[in-house]
This record gives sequence, C-alpha cells and structure tokens, in this order.
Amino acid sequence: MDTTRVSSTAFDGTAHAPAHARKFVRQVLGEWRLSHLAEDAVLLTSELVTNAVVHAGTGVELTCRLDVDAIPAKLEIEVDDQHPTRTIPSPGSVSPEGPLATSGRGLALAGMLADAWGVTYTRTAKRVWVRMELGEGCDPQEAQPGPPGRAVAPLETLHVGVVVADLDGVVESWNSEAEKLLGWPAEQVVGRSLKELVAWRGHGPYALSLADTLGLVRWRGEARMRHLDGKLVPVYVSHLRARGLAGERRTIWMIVAGDHRYVLTPPPPPVRREAGQRIKELIDQDTPFTELLDTIAQIVQVSSGGDAAYVLLATEGGNRFGVAAGAGATAALVGVLATGVLGADRKAPAMIEDLLAGDVELAQQLRARSLACAPLLVAGEVIGYLVVTAAQANRFDQELTVSLQHIAEQVAVPVQRERLAEQDRAHRGRLSFLAEAGELLAGVHDEELIAALTAQLVVPKIATWAAVYLTDLTGMTRLAHVWHSEERHNADLRKSLPAIPRTALTEVSWPVGPETVLAFPLLTQGRSHGALVIGRSEPTLPLELADLLADLCRLVALNLHTAMLYARQATTSRVLQRSLLPVRTAPMPGLESAVIYEPAEEGADVGGDFYDLFTVADHWCFALGDVCGSGPEAAAVTGLARHAVRLLAKEHYTVADIFDRLNHALLEEGEEGRFLSLLCGELTPLPQGGALCTIASAGHPPPLLLRADGEVEAMASPQLLLGIETGARFYVETFELAPEEVLLCVTDGVTERRNGDRLLDDGNGLAALLSGCTGLSAHAVAERVRHAVETFAAEPSQDDVALLVIKASATLRQVI
Repeated sequence: MDTTRVSSTAFDGTAHAPAHARKFVRQVLGEWRLSHLAEDAVLLTSELVTNAVVHAGTGVELTCRLDVDAIPAKLEIEVDDQHPTRTIPSPGSVSPEGPLATSGRGLALAGMLADAWGVTYTRTAKRVWVRMELGEGCDPQEAQPGPPGRAVAPLETLHVGVVVADLDGVVESWNSEAEKLLGWPAEQVVGRSLKELVAWRGHGPYALSLADTLGLVRWRGEARMRHLDGKLVPVYVSHLRARGLAGERRTIWMIVAGDHRYVLTPPPPPVRREAGQRIKELIDQDTPFTELLDTIAQIVQVSSGGDAAYVLLATEGGNRFGVAAGAGATAALVGVLATGVLGADRKAPAMIEDLLAGDVELAQQLRARSLACAPLLVAGEVIGYLVVTAAQANRFDQELTVSLQHIAEQVAVPVQRERLAEQDRAHRGRLSFLAEAGELLAGVHDEELIAALTAQLVVPKIATWAAVYLTDLTGMTRLAHVWHSEERHNADLRKSLPAIPRTALTEVSWPVGPETVLAFPLLTQGRSHGALVIGRSEPTLPLELADLLADLCRLVALNLHTAMLYARQATTSRVLQRSLLPVRTAPMPGLESAVIYEPAEEGADVGGDFYDLFTVADHWCFALGDVCGSGPEAAAVTGLARHAVRLLAKEHYTVADIFDRLNHALLEEGEEGRFLSLLCGELTPLPQGGALCTIASAGHPPPLLLRADGEVEAMASPQLLLGIETGARFYVETFELAPEEVLLCVTDGVTERRNGDRLLDDGNGLAALLSGCTGLSAHAVAERVRHAVETFAAEPSQDDVALLVIKASATLRQVI
C-alpha cells in the first residue's frame, strides 16, 4: 500500500506568497502530526518561496511530500517557478555581486537545516527542493492510515456523501448519500456554491479559509454544513482536487457525520512527551502571552485527539477558573467556569468518562461528555488547568492524563510568570480603555448616541461586530444600533438580527455564522437597560476580556440610566415651563401682533421673561414682564405673575388694580430680592379704527410708539418695581393707537444687549431702529428687532429676550 502523502498549492508571485506558504506548511504538518518539524520547515519554505519570487518573479507551486516507507522516513518540500533560465548559486560559491551579496543565502540556510537539497530544471519550470529526515521524535506510523482505535457511531447511521464541485466551489454533483446525510435533494443543490452550504470556521492563526482549502490538492478536517431544516451538522470532510477526462480540474468532497470521521481518517495518537517539549521551546522564544496560550491549546488539542482543548486560569480570588484560550470545537465559552470538577483543591490529573453523570452544568457549558484535565501547579497552588474534551463519552484513558500532567508541569511556572506580566499590562490597558469610554460617554444624554458609541468602542478592538439592544420603561426591547468592522456589512447584519426580540435577551437564538455570538446584559440598580451583543472570530472569550466587557456594560448601563433620568426630568421641565407661557396668543381683529421669545439658557423653554396676550369682554389685554434672577425660582415667579395678571383681568380689575394686587402677592411670598418689572395694558377698539390703549409700566422699559410719519415716542412713565414696597401706588396712562401705527414692547434683554461697553439702546438706539420700520408688518418689525439684537455683538446674548409688536389696521372690528 502506497502510504506517501502529498499536499500542494499554488500562489501568485507577490510579496504575500511567503506568508501564505508558511501558513500552508504549518497546516499540513499539523495534520500529518509533524509539529516538531514545523519551525525548521516553515523557515526553509519561507526562504525557498522568497527566493523564487525575487529571482523568477512568477507564480510558484508549493508541494509537501511525506514518505513514511522510506528508511529513514522523510519529508520533502518543493517550490516550482516558471522561470527555468535563472541558475541558483551553490552554498559554497561566490556570487558575482561580491562577498556581501544577499542572493543565494536561502539555499545556504537549506544546507544547514535540511538533510539534503537540490534544484531540478525542466523546459517550463525550475524546482528547488529540501529534504528533512524524520528523527526519533516522530513515529512514522503516526502518519499512516490505520483502523480506528476508538468506537464510532452505529453503522446504520453511516452515510458517505460525495460532492463534486468546480474550482469556484459551485456544486456539479450530489449523491444520494449526501442527501440522506444533509437532507438536500440534488436538484436543490446543484448549481449552488459550497459557501452557502458550509459554515466555515478556521481555528488558530494559521487556519485556511474555505477558498484556500478548495485550492489545495488534498485536505481533511472537520466542518459544519447546513441541513435542509436549517440546523448545522458537524461533519468530517476528505477533500481532493483532481482532473476530469477533458483535463478540467474538479473538487471532490467525501463527507461523513462527525461521529464517523474515523472512517475517513485514522484516530490521532495520545499526547506524547514531545508535545510538552515543543511547548517549552515555544515559551523560551518569548512568544506573546495570548499567542502562547493559543498555541498551547492547539498543540494539546491536536496531539490528544480531543474535540477541543482549553487553557483555564484562576481568577483573582483563586477559587474559580476562566477560559484563557481554546482550540478545536470549542463551546464559545465566556469568563468563569464554576464547578467542582475543576476546583482549586484538585491537585492531581483527572479523567471523567461521562460528565453528564456527575456535572450536568459543566457538560452543558463545554458541550462535551468526556473530559481529561491536569492542574497547573506553582508552589503548591493551582493557577489553572489544561483541559481536553470530547462530545462522546468514554473517549479518553489514563495515559492521556499522564501526558497532560507532563505538559502541565513544564509550562506552569513560565505561564504564571508571563501571566503576571500580562495582567499588569492588561490592567493598565483596561483602565485606559474604561477611562476612554467614560470620557466618551460623559455628558451624553441621548440613548441612541450612547448605543452608537458603545458599539464603536468594542469594534474592532474586541469584536468583529457589535449590536446594542435597548429596553425602555415599559419593558419593550428593540435593536438600537449595529456596527461591523466592515461598514458595508452593517445593513446585512441588521437584517440578520431580531429587531424586536420576542423572548428575553438571554434566551434569544442568535444567527449562526462564522463568528461566535455573545450577549452581555446592561444592568444597573437592578434594572435591565438592554444588552450588548458581539460577534468574535475567536471561539472563546478570555476571562480578562469578559471582565472588561462586564465593566464596560456597567458603565454603559449607568449612562443609560442617567440619560433616562435626564430625559424624564427634561420632559417634566418642558411641560411645566410650557405652562408658564400662553399656548397661543388671542387673535385681535383689526390688530396685527407678533411675539419673539428667546430664553438665554440653552435647552430651556422659559426664562425669567414672560408675555401674554388675551381677550377680556370687548377689549384685549397684553402683558410683558421680567423677573429678577433666573432658574426655577424665577420661573416660579413668572408663573405666578402671568396667571395672576390673566385672572385679575378676567375679573375686570383695572390695570392699576392688577399692579396693586400683584405687588401684594409678591410681598406675601416673603422671598427677599424677588422683584418683577411689568408692562401691562388694555386695548379698546375705536369706531373710526385703531384702539384706545390704557397702560402702566412698573420698572419696565417704556413701550415705543411708531407714528405713521416715522416719529417714535415713549408712551409710559416708569414706576416702582413690583415686590419692593407695600404701600406703593400705581397709575395708568392713556393714548390712542391710530391705524398704521406700531407699538413695540420689549424687555431689558433687548435694550441692554451689550457689545463691550456699549448697549443697544445707548443714544436711543432702539427708537432709531424702530423709526426705520415704517410701513412694515408687525412680524417684519419683530424680526428686524430680533436680528438687530442677535447681530449687535459676536457673542450670544446672556439675557432672555422678549418683545411684543402690535400694529393697528385701518378698521377695527368689535370683539364678539
């Protein structure tokens, strides 16, 4: 039986070719159980491919060939280019470019690391190859196919599907066994792309994409395919790229259920001591902590033959363990595992034949039944665990626990040392991240903006995409914002997520895709404000990231709670403030009126100024006032004054009596320094047109009357402010508002508008402004005065602005 293994691929002659080649070789050697040769093989491959790209400048084909029947067993790596005219200098020759030339040094490196190397020329290609003999560290039998060493699922459930596709992955043939396995009849599948049927997820830094895999000559591995009913079925795939009778290339997939994978591949051997030595070498290379843990998990998983492997590290309390890294078919674990099986007092390796019989919670978390683990011990303290799991029961034996413990003993101290250094870096980074988030969210009182900022805080630093759900006071939850690291996917992401979840967010079935989906509640003071949902390409979430996201969610929930309180208070304030101003001004037949009202305080509807215009019997009343001070206290006086004026006028009190009663009311309030300036008047229609105006001014800027000929005259004498003296007496003045004449009433926010040391009304500036408004409508006069106030100085006004304009028409109808 020919046991030679061959795997090849091709790359364009670009600068990215060496990186693709390194990833390919690592993948192949991992599948062939030759991880101990990976570092030297990857280095040689990188040099050969770089040499081909630089010197030939053409596409290259890379082939890995393992011959286990040779004595000794050997691994050959070949790199072909399409430029046979260039010659390669031998390691000992002197380059014509001089002794310091860099060309040819790749093969000098080959001469040092490889057992043999050479160059083969053909008419169309040049092939450079290196040979590495398998030493004592590798049993050649590991790479040979053989009968399964463990039990498989019942034979009655075995279906071997055969799928043929073109090089683009479009299905051309689908046999009946594939239909039995996945439910799809051939007529529904032929013509569709494999990308639609395969939920592809690579594991680790050297994982291949589906497109890369389809381009390989041979490949075997686990995947998930969509059943006709929408579920994802774990399968094992044996991939082969072959030529048809007409020479066209085709992709052939043999597919079995995951339980039957050993029909297509031999079961992996148990962990060997060489794996532990390989990990130790990795630690000595000063590998970054996260990559170190990921690589440990990958090597343990591949070497053990388990479905998944985890590195667990103790939390700060030391009695619980969090997922620090994972490899294989991990269960998207987040944060902490609280269980008796993995306890701080368990200092010996353990094997659990069936988790469901002893720890149902852990079995559900890991989605596994078999478990083997070994503690990481430092100074007698358990700092973590190496864990291997499998979906079937009784998958492991005691030999595996011994091997795991051997690895754990070698890596425990270095892992603890690196972990302490990483914790210090992570703590600083965590504080920096939370400080940035707090600064970004500070002062934001809009829930939609908070949701948008939250999603963009975690993408792409922590997640590939993020979605924020918000829950209102009625308990209704809705999708508020989504954000993908590639913005063009935002629309598709929003469509794939439930807009209004029909169940609790903890029970939502999130869409299955290439990312692991995790949800974190936004909780504060016992109330849920929604959830942060993220998608990550990594299968697990390390404990440090889980804690960071938990802190971020608490910060976001607190800001949402503050925004909710702010919105409630703002709504209440607006409702109360609006009650201080008239809902609408009374229409005055024969008179035209216009009002401008602009509070100085940003976001306020009402300030210390107020106005009113209403009908009483056969005449109209108007009022314009200004309360001393600002804020809620001034607004309270504003409400008292406006409603008192309207109520007293409706009871037919004269303007003088209104002033007297309001003066007493303010004094009875007993609040010192709360004064009020008020301009109040009555308009009685005259038969010949126009109106008779009865008016009084208590400490208020006098109204200005614009005559038809452009003359401007102040029409009321100043009197004492209201709320100062109990025995004050007030009087009224009367004048006629003739047709086409304009009466302008303003507060001191207009007359005292400041530009440096100059006021708008200095030198009768307001009168001069009004004199130029002859012939304008009341609204035009009001807008001209407003514009003059706004443009008088560059900085905004610091005082409330209120003005009332009344213009008489030629004929005034009686009020009905």
